[in-house]
Amino acid sequence: MSSAETKTLITSSHWGAMEVDVRDGQIVAARPFAGDANPPGIANILPEAVHHSSRVARPSIRRAWLERRDRSGRGDGDYVELPWDEALDITATEIARIRDTHGNEAIFGGSYGWSSAGRFHHAQSQVHRFLNAIGGYVKSFGSYSTGCAQSIMPHVFGISFLKYTYESQDSWQTIHDNTDTLVMFGGINPKNSQVSMGGITEHVTKDWFDRFAAKGMTRINIGPQRSDAPKGCDWIPCRPGSDTALMLALAYVLEEEGRTDYGFLNRYTVGFDRFRPYLIGDSDGQPKTPEWAEQHCGVPAEDIRALAQRMSETRTLITVAWSLQRGEHGEQPYWMSAVLAAMLGQIGLPGGGVGYGYGAIGSIGKAMNGPRGASLPQGENAVKTTIPVARVADMLLQPGEPYDFNGTRAPYPDIRLVYWAGGNPFHHHQDLNRLHRAWQQPETVIVNEPWWTATAQRADIVFPATTPYEREDIGRSDLDDYLFFMPQLIPPVGEARDDYEIFSGLARRLGVEDSFTEGRSSHAWLTHLYADLETSAQSLGVELPEFETLKSRNWVKLPIAETTPRPSFLSRFRNDPDGAPLATPSGRIEIFSETIDTFDYDDCPGHPIWLPPSEWPGSATAETPLHMVSPQPGDKLHSQLEAALADKTGARPETLVIHPDDAVERGLSAGDLVKVFNSRGACRARVAVSADITLGVVALPTGAWFGKPGEAIDPHGNPNVLTKDIGTSRLGQGCSAHTALVEVEKIG
Repeated sequence: MSSAETKTLITSSHWGAMEVDVRDGQIVAARPFAGDANPPGIANILPEAVHHSSRVARPSIRRAWLERRDRSGRGDGDYVELPWDEALDITATEIARIRDTHGNEAIFGGSYGWSSAGRFHHAQSQVHRFLNAIGGYVKSFGSYSTGCAQSIMPHVFGISFLKYTYESQDSWQTIHDNTDTLVMFGGINPKNSQVSMGGITEHVTKDWFDRFAAKGMTRINIGPQRSDAPKGCDWIPCRPGSDTALMLALAYVLEEEGRTDYGFLNRYTVGFDRFRPYLIGDSDGQPKTPEWAEQHCGVPAEDIRALAQRMSETRTLITVAWSLQRGEHGEQPYWMSAVLAAMLGQIGLPGGGVGYGYGAIGSIGKAMNGPRGASLPQGENAVKTTIPVARVADMLLQPGEPYDFNGTRAPYPDIRLVYWAGGNPFHHHQDLNRLHRAWQQPETVIVNEPWWTATAQRADIVFPATTPYEREDIGRSDLDDYLFFMPQLIPPVGEARDDYEIFSGLARRLGVEDSFTEGRSSHAWLTHLYADLETSAQSLGVELPEFETLKSRNWVKLPIAETTPRPSFLSRFRNDPDGAPLATPSGRIEIFSETIDTFDYDDCPGHPIWLPPSEWPGSATAETPLHMVSPQPGDKLHSQLEAALADKTGARPETLVIHPDDAVERGLSAGDLVKVFNSRGACRARVAVSADITLGVVALPTGAWFGKPGEAIDPHGNPNVLTKDIGTSRLGQGCSAHTALVEVEKIG
């Protein structure tokens, strides 16, 4: 290819397929896939991000660690660039030292699944496979998005929360055909549905809501922001952290007015008799009336009654956003939504019952029956110690301290080495100043990373990793009907190497190369995984092109979209509760859980209850009078591509949305630079004034890169310098990102 030629190739990503122009070994332009009617604009910044000056150019070791193994100062030290062989030698020796001295339980394998839509170059699978090959590692359970829900929902429905969400909920088509009233706690935000694990090719959430509106479906968004649902939806403003109180009041109206479906409760559930005394106030002296709920959630009592009546008189689907379980006591709205749906008696009916995470990612609501497979085997982990993913800082700061989690009690492991590949914990985690202090504790931190993120800047050893555009891969999601060959678009930037190549080099030095690689190159693995995918497809009667044909075609759309969705496990259960029981101890939906009750947790007892968070509008003070929510960003996925966005004029600091009355009280106008702060930290932000947010609430999106240690105020607007690092409860131990009170004041 001459220097004058531009070649256009198609690849996949978490936010959709992209048409990418390449010239002279550089990405010069990117735009959304032509086959996507509602593409996000994220692809546009790809060239600037991939070739940004913040790319890690060469293997780099922090000087203080290299010279004297000094673990302090992570985040503000300088680095020594070394040749690959020397850096790999040093790293392998250090891993062996930690393993041989302290055992594999002293190694924590950190990762997150969003680093690539590719099936083979999946950083989480790569690092876990490598660590398993050397004897195992301490792993984490769940995710920041759904960790709390993953703990509570199996107790209620007897099924993995992710299996429920991805495989067992009503499709958009079923909702369109059957639902009269869509009640969205936390909304269904098209912004969030831009992305999906493994990639999403056609973005359809907006189209379906247009069809819902044309049909005349009632669509009710319940939450602190009107923008959490598509335009045209009704909005019931509700204070953050109070959804459980509102759900209880709706349930109270059903019971008070004789609208409870006792036939359904008696046949399909257990424990309503244990829950009802709490609902009507016999057990605690407080009936959960609409008037009681209005004090907590701010929704007028008459509106609560009217909503309960409508829900009982129409086919109603209750949906609950993932955001509701990302707060202190996040188990309660998830459990209570199931109880409310059970009282309505519509669980298992098409377009009725309860669903979770619609709009959280773009693929939920799509009905697919396609091939499975093409995943890199991670091997067997000989270490059985697991921590909840959001308790990383606790683990590092409190080794040996016992903690409770979902019925177990165990000490935190004493972690001496952290190996992180894929993801940026200094984006996901709460109370980042506390995480920074925790990050000083291990003897060694190793990171594979393309960019100098806050996590890379706090590592002792940093290996430059390729982006998905610098290697070949297979793009395939179980929730999408496209299959991609992801070509290598450009040569590796600087001296970057694939994670597989990095781990192969370490495995060779540690004597486990054969078990890690199985004698396969990257290309050999791709053909092996594709053969596995072909076998799965054949079992379904789906024909895939040969691998070399797929490479030449770039992509193919598979005939796997279901026009008539399969019956869900809940519809089978409804039709035959004895022949298709749930995998709960009772075989029924558990309104009261004997199992949870035996845990004796005061922050998550045997049935759902109202537990006010430690920080929410009901506990606001003069020092911190505003409740901050931290939604996902609309201009990227998590903190990815942030380097390029931060270069855009006026893009940083991040934008803070505030109600007009709250702005006037503080003398603020649109565009003002402000300080957002509480006792945990402070950050800068740029003001946007909107009446579409609840009074007393501010919204600051996540995704801005965390600043350097010692800065009195984070310059870019990262809300996680302000969020509270506590578990949702002893049951779920999820993240509590939406539990945060702050104050806002003008700068200058």
